[in-house]
Amino acid sequence: MKIVAISGSQVPSNVANSLQAMKAVHALAELGHDVTLIVPFSEQDTSEKSWNELAAYYGLKQEFHMEYLPSASRRLFFLAAVRRAKRLNPDLLYVWPLQSAVLGLMNGLPVVLEMHDLPGGRIGPFWFGYFRDFKGKKRLAVITQALSEALTERYGASFRSSDIILAPNGVEPERFENLPKPQEARQALQLPEAPTVVCTGHLYSGRGVELFIELAETFQQSGVRFLWAGGRPNDVEMWKTRTASVKNLTFSGFVPNSQLPLYQAAGDILLMPYGNEIGISSGAGHSAAISSPMKMFEYLATGRPIVASNLPVFREVLDENNAVFCPPDALPEWKSVIQDLLDNPTKREKLANQARIDAKKYSWTERARRILEDFPGQESPRLPSQ
Repeated sequence: MKIVAISGSQVPSNVANSLQAMKAVHALAELGHDVTLIVPFSEQDTSEKSWNELAAYYGLKQEFHMEYLPSASRRLFFLAAVRRAKRLNPDLLYVWPLQSAVLGLMNGLPVVLEMHDLPGGRIGPFWFGYFRDFKGKKRLAVITQALSEALTERYGASFRSSDIILAPNGVEPERFENLPKPQEARQALQLPEAPTVVCTGHLYSGRGVELFIELAETFQQSGVRFLWAGGRPNDVEMWKTRTASVKNLTFSGFVPNSQLPLYQAAGDILLMPYGNEIGISSGAGHSAAISSPMKMFEYLATGRPIVASNLPVFREVLDENNAVFCPPDALPEWKSVIQDLLDNPTKREKLANQARIDAKKYSWTERARRILEDFPGQESPRLPSQ
């Protein structure tokens, strides 16, 4: 099948929406489809990256086509991208921007829309309403059941069961096979040899960096080390400066996705210390009630015990067999759970083994297969407005 995908994310970029789009499109290509991804041309980075550079940056194998599309503004990009897509005569338009989904339907194209959050801004709900009500071949892929329910509650989003697919984020389990033991991974990364607690990802508000630092301080005399891998340079330098006195704490800075499994393997324990509100790259915030962090699936595939904030949406993927839960920001409970795991290698191994098993359910390629299964099908009937 010939698929044209449209993402408003900058490529390359280390923000989550760029990584997620590249992984999702890569999975479509791995299934054997002829895929072209259209992204905005960035004036800040005028050199289009070669496939080998992108593959190394994002941890990809199967090549697909990339088009960098100039436009006068971000809003005009969504229209220009659909016009370009139509000229490519695809069998399917696969998009993240709501505007492109609606414009694709208006141009008679079958459309799959991925949604990771509720419609934003003043006009986002209107675009979603158009997509919901517009006649055409369409499918909505949502990353959590909680998001699906929130859409229904807020917008009366009634879709046929075949038109909406639950599609949690994914992982490439094969990239996490045969990882070294924690001590060996630390040696490869030239990290100090000591029991190590790891968190990966950006340092936006709500990701738990303050709690992570507090935990490092409480374990400072016990020899346990804490490593945060990832983050924008300015954020990393700020936190390094603020925590200069915390000698058992390391901020590595940005890690290319291809190297991320080794950093996660360096941990004896992996943390997801999210708060009730999670910041995103734009600086806005969205409720942790509907989020599906990609590192959750990477952690499972790494095969290490996971300690996560006790947020209901995380329990769509995690449970007591593959993770331990703590209330957000409850320092004494996090400290107690971490100490218990460090003292109990049998418990750590039991959680880790189950995590590896569960990760296999969340491969990117299986996700892509589910989203495309039996689609495009027969034209959907016009849905009533709510």
